[in-house]
Amino acid sequence: MTASIRVVLIDDQALFRSGVAVIVDAQDDMVVVGQAGDGAEGLERIRQTDPDIVLLDLRMPVLDGVQLAVELFGDRWTGPRPKVIVLTTFSLDAAAATAIRAGASGFLLKDATPEFLLAAIRAVHAGSSVLAPEELADLFRAPVESAPAPVPPEAFRSLTERERHVFARAARGASNAEIAAAEFLSESTVKTHVSSILAKLQLRDRVQLVVYAHDHRLIGPPAS
Repeated sequence: MTASIRVVLIDDQALFRSGVAVIVDAQDDMVVVGQAGDGAEGLERIRQTDPDIVLLDLRMPVLDGVQLAVELFGDRWTGPRPKVIVLTTFSLDAAAATAIRAGASGFLLKDATPEFLLAAIRAVHAGSSVLAPEELADLFRAPVESAPAPVPPEAFRSLTERERHVFARAARGASNAEIAAAEFLSESTVKTHVSSILAKLQLRDRVQLVVYAHDHRLIGPPAS
């Protein structure tokens, strides 16, 4: 039997937190293993329960969600790192952008449907993100887009030509199956290329790959 997805809820609104807990606990493949009302308590719950997924509110007392994400994905954190889904009220939230840069796997609006929330938890647990490339583009769009593009980092120049093709498609949000079809590769070969790209660029996941591509302005016109 497959182990349940272990979830920790961190939100200062007890009623909202309780409602989400009821929804999550009603699933056969999920279980809430901890709750917290502020970021400091949330870090302690993460240490105690070793969750797979953290649902993280951004605006909380004591320690907010951005500070928690920075701490969790920073060099000083010594425990296992769960995947983080940020919960926010605003679609283009600068705080959400900061949390995603730190290492979160995307964000959900607090008025998302229960079905969408559950699908997001399963998707992130499986290694996907919950942020479309178009949303990432809006979230990270810089006001200096007219400036000359920066020189690609040395690590990016270490990618093979095939890896650059895969990188470009992954940066636009293409799935492994879509990349495989476009590049005439098997899905297993695409997975190998993506893993190699993440290792060479020292990125945690595909969300970070998209952020990296936007930060270094490596997303050009769609590949043919």
